[in-house]
Amino acid sequence: MTASPGRAERAVGRARPDSGTLDVVGDVRDLRSAASVRRRSARVVDAELVLESERSAPRAARHWVMRAIAEAGIGGASNQVVELLTGELVSNAVVHGPMGGTVTVQVQIDGTVVRVLVSDTGGGVPTVGHPEPTAPSGRGLALVEALSSSWGTQKRADGKTVWFEVQSDD
Repeated sequence: MTASPGRAERAVGRARPDSGTLDVVGDVRDLRSAASVRRRSARVVDAELVLESERSAPRAARHWVMRAIAEAGIGGASNQVVELLTGELVSNAVVHGPMGGTVTVQVQIDGTVVRVLVSDTGGGVPTVGHPEPTAPSGRGLALVEALSSSWGTQKRADGKTVWFEVQSDD
């Protein structure tokens, strides 16, 4: 039986890695792609990216974080939440941090927990805003608060770090 992309087979089996064919196992599915298997095989990751504080930084950070978590086996809706929240924090660092500075993005993955830390050399303590519905901005930390498992800020001698954690739903 040959596997056809986009075509469901009643008898699903194990794919032979080099042949593109299936070993028929009856009505039992091959569970190698099941969420529980991906969770067990998720790697521990601790990586860092330093970006110039400019308009393109949020996009670059999102793409970098998405590659890191995909390589670690994290998928599903949680990777979209991580992408959104990373973009929000890096955007805040670019807007509220010093001109011409840098933004440091760290991603830490331990099993099914993804933690992203965004640091800049700006002062101040970020707070959750509650803007009017018609306000053009000010919802970033409200999204972080609503969608993350946990989040917080850390003052440092050279600035601040804002972080969030997302529990993978895989």
